[in-house]
Amino acid sequence: MNSESITIENGELTVPNYPIIPFIEGDGIGVDIWEPAKKVFDAAVEKVYGDSKKIDWLEILAGEKAYHETGEWLPQESLDAIKKHLVAIKGPLTTPIGGGIRSLNVQLRQTLDLYVCLRPVRWFKGVPSPLVHPEYTDMVIFRENTEDIYAGIEFQAETPECKRLVNILQDDFGARGIRFPETTSIGIKPVSKQGTERLIHSAIEYAIEHKKPSVTIVHKGNIMKFTEGSFKKWGYDYAESQFKDQVFTWGMYDNILSTDGIDAANQAQEDAAAAGKVLIKDCIADAFLQEILLYPKQHSVVATLNLNGDYISDALAACVGGIGIAPGANINYNTGYSIFEATHGTAPKLAGKDIVNPSSIILSGAMMFEYMGWTEVAKLIENAVEAAIASKRVTFDFHRLMENAELLSTSEFGDEIISKMN
Repeated sequence: MNSESITIENGELTVPNYPIIPFIEGDGIGVDIWEPAKKVFDAAVEKVYGDSKKIDWLEILAGEKAYHETGEWLPQESLDAIKKHLVAIKGPLTTPIGGGIRSLNVQLRQTLDLYVCLRPVRWFKGVPSPLVHPEYTDMVIFRENTEDIYAGIEFQAETPECKRLVNILQDDFGARGIRFPETTSIGIKPVSKQGTERLIHSAIEYAIEHKKPSVTIVHKGNIMKFTEGSFKKWGYDYAESQFKDQVFTWGMYDNILSTDGIDAANQAQEDAAAAGKVLIKDCIADAFLQEILLYPKQHSVVATLNLNGDYISDALAACVGGIGIAPGANINYNTGYSIFEATHGTAPKLAGKDIVNPSSIILSGAMMFEYMGWTEVAKLIENAVEAAIASKRVTFDFHRLMENAELLSTSEFGDEIISKMN
């Protein structure tokens, strides 16, 4: 097998028949979910392409395994491997307690400038859900990944640095909202025009390519006027200047929870569709969290900032079965750097027991294959996961919520998915 790296030129990936894909097994339950996922991936590729295409898996280290073997939580060699081969996949990672890296996931995203956190959310038939109509939920979240509060610019209360910053804010800028300056910690929320525009560009391009009806800019600009408010304004401005013939912008969205608002939203969507355009609209974040429960059909592609995106992604995952089945990816569409990941935690108490649901990393792998252009493989995996769940032969998280279901281990559920490919 003549293995090669994936390359990129002018934003277009070139994927060889035998690409090298780095993987990070992950901490905690990573040891349980990776091997079944890998078996699913290899089986799907073989089912679609036979021997003409195959993944050459390359293990790289991060997290506890890396620390125990190298003394580093995130070795440079691992970062270099992702840069060389462009596309990688990983299990959940532990965040070290105390000093050093605040979050390995955040460190990976910022170091590689993976500015889009891509989280598709849809219901798979048979998955237990708290909603009456979970099938109405079908959204793709574009979460800005490198700015906002997650930039990590923070100062601990009562340190010299924090006291100095508080003094500057009060004395030089007249900041009177710091009620208890002696015991206040400070965090900085950077939001840039460039960061906004590249996120909005990716979201709109995705909507056009996948024939989605709308892009909703979710923000809290009514309160944070110069950060999230600018995110909204820059988003609209960019859509109108760069996609003027492909989008229809509608900025009267704040009152959609009223009957008149719903009627107006439906009319705007119909007008955009009739013109063959994508509707660009916005929604305040707290109202949006209501709408995903009350009117999920109103939204398809969502563009939002880092903190909002974190809340929204997990809330939507709960609507369609929980974070255990939620896939995710972190992508820089310019460099091609991408890491597809299980979106749940390490669950160390469950590690090594072969009982957890591997669907998050398996469906993230399907996203990876779609990103690579191996769309038939992606679709085969998605269909097989759905068929396995519909057969009610599932892991304990679904088993306890289903009637007349058969309990499977993690590895058995992986085999069940493979069996559904036939």
